[in-house]
Amino acid sequence: MVDIVVLGATGYTGRLIARYLATHPQRSSFTFGLAARSQSALEGVFRGLNLSTDDVPAFTVDVTKPSDVSAVVQQARVVINTIGPYWRWGTSVVRACVHHGKHYVDLTGEPHWVKDIIFELDYAALKSGSIVVPCCGLDSVPSDVLAFIANKTLKSFGGPSATIDLSTSAWELGGASISGGTFSTILTALEDVPKQTMLASGRDFALSPVKGPRSPRPRMLYNLPYSDPPVYGAWYFMVLANRQVVQRSWGLFELACRANHHDVAAVAQSSYGPNFKYEEFVVQRSALYAVMYSTIFSAIAGLLVLFLPVRWFAQRIMPSPGEGPSEKQLQTGSLEITNITTSSPNSKGEKIVVRSIFRGRGDPGYLLSSIIISECALALALDGATLPQISKSGGVLTPMTAFGDILIERLRRSGRIDVESELLVGTEPRKTR
Repeated sequence: MVDIVVLGATGYTGRLIARYLATHPQRSSFTFGLAARSQSALEGVFRGLNLSTDDVPAFTVDVTKPSDVSAVVQQARVVINTIGPYWRWGTSVVRACVHHGKHYVDLTGEPHWVKDIIFELDYAALKSGSIVVPCCGLDSVPSDVLAFIANKTLKSFGGPSATIDLSTSAWELGGASISGGTFSTILTALEDVPKQTMLASGRDFALSPVKGPRSPRPRMLYNLPYSDPPVYGAWYFMVLANRQVVQRSWGLFELACRANHHDVAAVAQSSYGPNFKYEEFVVQRSALYAVMYSTIFSAIAGLLVLFLPVRWFAQRIMPSPGEGPSEKQLQTGSLEITNITTSSPNSKGEKIVVRSIFRGRGDPGYLLSSIIISECALALALDGATLPQISKSGGVLTPMTAFGDILIERLRRSGRIDVESELLVGTEPRKTR
């Protein structure tokens, strides 16, 4: 029995996660194992990381065989699943974790699959005490963190009754690249997932247990409120997953508050309020570049959706599964997301404005994602007694409803990620943790 098992340890991101866990400052406090389909490839990972099976157990598993999955899941307290596309390969792993009362995290950015998992397994996870947290990488932890911490800052100055009106995140990615596994997931969504399923998962609050107000409409040109000089940006495809996760966090907090569950005062403090809306965009150097980016991206997306030869050609030029950025690219990448959150007006018509920033040093989609999901798993393995009350009941949760401040502090201590939040008062910001 180990604390954590990494499923898909021979894949690109799986290897990064194994490397991070092997060198973690708390390494003496937890055990972990590596699992993959190919024994020879797994041996290569062990050699590359200078690991011994005496210290790190190795498991061979074929995720298409439920018996294999069940056998490996029973060997761990927490499962990190990196095997995508999750629409194809993820459900059997979640089923096994829920059946055996194990905890689960993954890197999916597939809201259509998460919707199915919630429908099928949320209640069962509550009954077994299994904490299931999809979307624990770049999809969608930073977005979830920013809305969560902005709400805390807003309430620290406006009181528990202060609520969010609009939360806007502006993404700046430095040196971001795409791996073969990610592109395979995109193709699966285009070719295997029924169109009605995709449409249903794209509706506002599709993953939330309660419905909220309509989101701002997608547009060709965005700007970040209360920014001087102005910050412009274009529509960002990651919003399709990120907004759904943020909205599920909102819904789970709202549901707990309305149902009078657990510690009502603490849950009410976490509530974002009934008017909450979330949007995000990718920053461009000018309004003109933003419109051009949106136009070009929309055209490429349309061609991929409509024409099989375009997908065939793209498949030939993109990395194959298991491939990803070079070590130099991993180290030189960067991420900075600036979030502006405004409160609903108070009785005097006044608004509170909060600026929050999520910064990362390293390739956003792979190095930073491997850190984020590892810290999510470690929170489950090592911090169970101090997790949020909502999390302790189990179920299909989101990063912030499952981990809250525990994860934020873990990310800060990683040395790669900074999270800060401040109240904008005129031109003078006041910071809070």
